[in-house]
Parts: sequence; structure tokens; C-alpha cells
Amino acid sequence: MKRFFSDIAKEKPIMFSAQELSGCSQNYKTRLGSGGFGIVYKGQFPNGVPVAIKVLDKASDEQAKEQFMAEVSTIGRTYHVNLVRLYGFCFDSTVQALVYEYMDKGSLDGLLFNKNQRIDWEKLHEIAIGTAKGIAYLHEECQQRIIHYDIKPGNILLDAELFPKVADFGLAKLSNRDSTHITMTNYRGTPGYAAPELYMLYPVTHKCDVYSFGMLLFEILGRRKNHNPNLREPEDWLPRWTWEMFEQGKLSELLQHFGIEENNKEKAERMSMVALWCVQYFPDSRPLMSNVVKMLEGGTEIKPPPNPFQHLVSATRNLTPSISY
Repeated sequence: MKRFFSDIAKEKPIMFSAQELSGCSQNYKTRLGSGGFGIVYKGQFPNGVPVAIKVLDKASDEQAKEQFMAEVSTIGRTYHVNLVRLYGFCFDSTVQALVYEYMDKGSLDGLLFNKNQRIDWEKLHEIAIGTAKGIAYLHEECQQRIIHYDIKPGNILLDAELFPKVADFGLAKLSNRDSTHITMTNYRGTPGYAAPELYMLYPVTHKCDVYSFGMLLFEILGRRKNHNPNLREPEDWLPRWTWEMFEQGKLSELLQHFGIEENNKEKAERMSMVALWCVQYFPDSRPLMSNVVKMLEGGTEIKPPPNPFQHLVSATRNLTPSISY
């Protein structure tokens, strides 16, 4: 840990004392939510800047330490408008915490899956592009490539203007640019968003984030969760339903079903095709995130994608999507 802190001291995050964090959070008065490894509280710096303080759960000491180092060593080295900013951290015998910029509107899943929330589809399109830009920066513009491993709506945070920022780097990993594959020591990702190679003994690359982003795009299109067991086939799994409608030349009907208006139909069709490219079964078939940005913005032609679910054709129809992908 001493060597770790020595290295981090050369980067941007600031080391806070336990007393400083207790003071700026009024002794952790306002709880914002909880995650896999701890609880998030609202705080405020003396200059009035609001912050989110993630206090790590010490019950899972080893995992918490791994998450702590993953977050500080990855997001702590970066700065991009579409990445949540890490102000600093605290690591002592009483408190292990990470201090982030505060995001007023919470996470994207609260916006997408809350029936009481209505948001203009054009804004959702902007959120998709901003998220793609953040991931592209991690993959292609950092000194060392950063693989996030857990792209999903819950890890996309929104500011007061609904500007998106990729967050939660607890599973992230640094990779040298000349390394084509990553050695996995344990399973990463969230079922339903995680790429198929993460379940198998296949080499893992940054393309696993591309797959997860594709799954996120489907949920933006439908403003619903991809898997809904209460619906009949093929509507119960949105990605495959989208492919079938595309294959039948009925994509516009599907988008109309989602309530996407005529003036946004071209962008939505483009997004559908990008999503189908992103979730291709073989990693090499998936596009780079920089190309995803161009495709979403309309700056490049999108060729018709092949069937990303061809590998499921021989599977029995009653196989649940969570197992299928």
C-alpha cells in the first residue's frame, strides 16, 4: 500500500483525512445510496462544491482494497468531460473512502426505468453519444488503456443538465497499449450486460466494454430493461427482438412501438444498428468505441450488421436470456 500511495501521489487525487471527510459530510448525515462495496453520502467542500463520498465496506476488506486501488489508479489518472471526476480519497484504519464530484440527477437507470420520468428522446441520444465518448477516451486516448468491465445504466451518472459521465471504476483494469488481451483472475461485470467471453475461457479485451455499451443502447431505445420475463417471445428479450424486426425490415415499426417520433426515427434506426454491431458474439467483430461515436453522430456509414445471436439458433427456445448471453 505504501508503494501504491507513493505512485498515486504523483497523480491528481488528493488524500483527505478521516476528520476532513466527517466534517464535510456533517458526520455522514445525508445518504445518497449504496453499491456493491459501500455506502455513498453527500458532502460539501468548504468552498461550497458538493461531493459524493463513497465509504467502502470494511466487512469485505480484501475486495474493498482491490476496488479502492482499481478506482484510484484508473479514474484518478484521467480527465474527460464524460468521466466522473475523482477529487480524492481517504485510506486509514478508520475510514476507506473515495470522494467524487456530485451528480445531481443520479444514475441513468433511474431515468430510463422510472415510469414517472419523461425525457425527450433527443436528450437520450445525447446521453448515448456522451457515454460513448467517455468509453472511447478510456480505451483509445489514455496513456494506458482502461477497461471498465461494468458499463450499464446504473454506472452512468447525470448532472443537473442531464450530461452523462461514466462512473464506478471498482472493476476497472489498466492495460498496456501493446497488450491485446487481459488475463482475468476473477469474473467481472453484471449479468445481462457482460460480454459472453467473460463467462468463458476466451481471451478478454477492451471489446467487452463495447458489448456492454450495446446492451445499454437497447435499453435507451426501448426505455425498458432488456429482459422482461412478463412479456411473450420475442418481446421478452429486447436485443433479439430488435434483431428480428431489423431482419424482417420492420425496424421502423419497432421504433414506433417505443414511442419514437418521426423526426427522431433516423437517429433511432442508426442507434439500433450500432447496438447490433456492438453486441456481436465475437469480440473482433465489434467496432472500436471511437467508431461507435462516429456512427451515432451520423458521421460514417453503417453497414447492415450480421446476426449477433447466430450462436443461439441451435439452443432450445426455452433457454433464458440471462443464460443465453
